[in-house]
Amino acid sequence: MADYDIRMVALDLDGTVFNNQKEITPRTLAAIRAALERGVAVLPATGRPLVGAPDEFLSIPGVEWVLTSNGGCVWRLAGRQPVVELLFSPAQAVEVLGVLAEFDCTVDLFADGLAYTTEAHLARLQTLVPPELLSYIRTSRHTVPDLAAFAAAGARVEKFSCQFGTLAHRQPAWQKLAALGYEVTCSLGTNIEINAPGVTKGAALLALAKHLGFAREQVMACGDSDNDAAMLQAAGLGVAMGNADPALKASADAVTATNEEDGVALALSRYIPGVAEQLKQEGFACD
Repeated sequence: MADYDIRMVALDLDGTVFNNQKEITPRTLAAIRAALERGVAVLPATGRPLVGAPDEFLSIPGVEWVLTSNGGCVWRLAGRQPVVELLFSPAQAVEVLGVLAEFDCTVDLFADGLAYTTEAHLARLQTLVPPELLSYIRTSRHTVPDLAAFAAAGARVEKFSCQFGTLAHRQPAWQKLAALGYEVTCSLGTNIEINAPGVTKGAALLALAKHLGFAREQVMACGDSDNDAAMLQAAGLGVAMGNADPALKASADAVTATNEEDGVALALSRYIPGVAEQLKQEGFACD
């Protein structure tokens, strides 16, 4: 195995840190704590806005940063201060909403760490998302009468998230937005996630690394979905989960076990000195 000097680790949440029951297992939690105790900056890297970042991760002692909205904003948890902002201009946000209005989908707008939608979109959204996400959706969404007016008034838009009824309905919207230069990805089912041109988890991760004085080679990232691809490619060490799509695995530097098999814990044990030893002392297997 090559020698690595990993100083920062970005971890996707759903399908990566969390198992299929949306839990961080004891072994994965122990591995994250062991990495943090060795001075490694470990942060969640999520498509969710700050309001949706789970306390199970943010409350781990030593976690200082959170990458949100697929790279739209990186926050320092102390004081909830943004340190990297890669936002839509008001004109871009209005253009995206104009395109989305042509299609049958729900629309969420993420701005200033919060999630906004309309009453109609929220009602339909709750029929489209998986049951395990319903509580998150209901507690995190704020409603406004008109998203386009909200965006045009100067909202600091980080990302859009949309749900379609079928993949066939999603595809033409994806193609039209991508043709306009926007970053379009998906993370589950029939959704699309839209960021400003050039804005990805990878772009934000490298901006945070620069802010903290870390080289690209000192950055590791783990993920499983299409919206993690740019992050794994940007990191010096990109690790795909065992449950990731074949294309993501093929483009990664390494592949670990699945999220049901503590793949994150195994990756941290392999690439960060001292983590494996600490896990063994705590009674956890490392392979």
